[in-house]
Amino acid sequence: MAYIDTNVFVYAAVENPQNPEADDSRAILEKIVAKKISASTSILTWDELVWVCKKALPLKESISEGQRLLNLQNLQVRECNVPIADAAGELMIKYVLKPRDAIHAATAILSGEKEIITDDADFDKVKELKRISLAEASR
Repeated sequence: MAYIDTNVFVYAAVENPQNPEADDSRAILEKIVAKKISASTSILTWDELVWVCKKALPLKESISEGQRLLNLQNLQVRECNVPIADAAGELMIKYVLKPRDAIHAATAILSGEKEIITDDADFDKVKELKRISLAEASR
């Protein structure tokens, strides 16, 4: 199973012709629906997606994008809890991660995922996860 970082959902939701990651992101989401990728993400992804979309889209559309994430077929949405927060704190110290990146990494690790699909190179520091780029995952 692969953990899906927020940027996959953001690139797919916010149309930007200068953003080549949008096509890759949509292809990844289609692969999840088609069960070609077994995937999970954190409920934190909903927060980040709606927040970023709210800057580019009307509020109702931003919330709709969040709902699309929650309703995406074959995507497991993981809860955020105290053990994840504890592990995130340890990862922040170990790898000098931002809190949200640490929560994503901790969620993936504690859920048994070995890969994270993201274009965020900060995850390269996390030795417990292999980062898969959007371009690579979309093929």
